[in-house]
Amino acid sequence: MTEKTFVSVFRSHKKPDTYLFVRRGQVWDELPDSLRVIFGTPALAMELIMTPERKLARTSGKQVLDAIQDKGFFLQMPEEQSGHVVDFRRKPEQQLDRRGEGRTHDESNEQNESSESSE
Repeated sequence: MTEKTFVSVFRSHKKPDTYLFVRRGQVWDELPDSLRVIFGTPALAMELIMTPERKLARTSGKQVLDAIQDKGFFLQMPEEQSGHVVDFRRKPEQQLDRRGEGRTHDESNEQNESSESSE
C-alpha cells in the first residue's frame, strides 16, 4: 500500500493509551470480536491522511498501512514502563530492589541509615 489513505483513530475507554487505526468508514461490527471486547467502546480521537512516509510517535505510517491492509486495523498499545514495576501480589517490603535482589523493608531502612551516617 503506497497511496494516501484516510484513517480514523479511535481511543479505548477500557485501556489507557490504546488506540485503534482503521480505514475511515470502517464498520465496527466487521472487526474481530476479540478486538472489540478488549478495546471496548471506541471514541473517535482524530481522522488523518496516512502515507507510508508519515512519522507517528510510536510507529510509522508504513506499519499502520501494512497492518490495515493485512488485518483491517492497527492496534497501538501503550509503551511498557521499564523504570518501576510493582508486583501487586507481594507486600511492598517484599518488592525487589533495582538490582533485582529481594529485601525486606527493615534491610532497606538499615542500608539507608548506614549510608546517611557515613556522609
